[in-house]
Amino acid sequence: MRIALAQVVAGSDPVENLALIARETARAAVDGAELVVFPEAVMCRFAGPDLSAVAEPADGKWAAEVRRIAREAGVTVVVGMFTPAATPGRVRNTLLVAGDAETGYDKIHLYDAFGYRESDAVEPGIRPITFDLNGVRIGLTTCYDVRFPELFRALAAEGADLILVCASWGSGPGKREHWELLTRARALDTTTVVVAVGQADPLTIGREDGIGAPTGIGYSGVIAADGTDLVRLRDAPETLVVDVSDALAAMPAVRAKLPVLANGDRV
Repeated sequence: MRIALAQVVAGSDPVENLALIARETARAAVDGAELVVFPEAVMCRFAGPDLSAVAEPADGKWAAEVRRIAREAGVTVVVGMFTPAATPGRVRNTLLVAGDAETGYDKIHLYDAFGYRESDAVEPGIRPITFDLNGVRIGLTTCYDVRFPELFRALAAEGADLILVCASWGSGPGKREHWELLTRARALDTTTVVVAVGQADPLTIGREDGIGAPTGIGYSGVIAADGTDLVRLRDAPETLVVDVSDALAAMPAVRAKLPVLANGDRV
């Protein structure tokens, strides 16, 4: 399986962000990607307008355009958007899956940490989500979810071979170290392949969002089931296609040596 890590910097205009998605999806398709993974909040960046003003349902016009982009490129796309919540004025932080697979995941663990309160505007999701693509079962997680290993264990229990972490990681002292450590740890917790795609650092394109703003630091990566970084990008925008077939094929051997999923059933 060939997966594109689309490490982008989203803006505040959902229409302009669609053009970004179309450009990077087309580029990834030319490079042979089957799955193009974008970060969290690509519909509209955090620290932008009122999220409830831009939120649309998963069957609305914005999502329909993402589906058109995926269909025309012949790939499946995962992209972060905002959908209306049950409570008026609030939203769900949603990962839309469009293309040969169709589903969505609402972020369960909200980023109420480091002085930020995502829950002021966002309602949490309630269940883990997996989907199948080209013979691979894939689990979905979003940003702050990476700090909660029980979600990753639940996805592995549902048969996930590969888990996506789509993020718009907050900047600040030690945050890059947290991101790299946590993405590697979740691979080890579950002996799955983890594909972690965050927004690039806005400073690399000359935009100052302020220290602590959850608008991205970059350092997307692919982590093998043994916790080894196979790929780790830098902080600037970049779309890279990675073949994870060998990493997936190595999983049974890793699990034979490190049977944490089987051993965990004893607790």
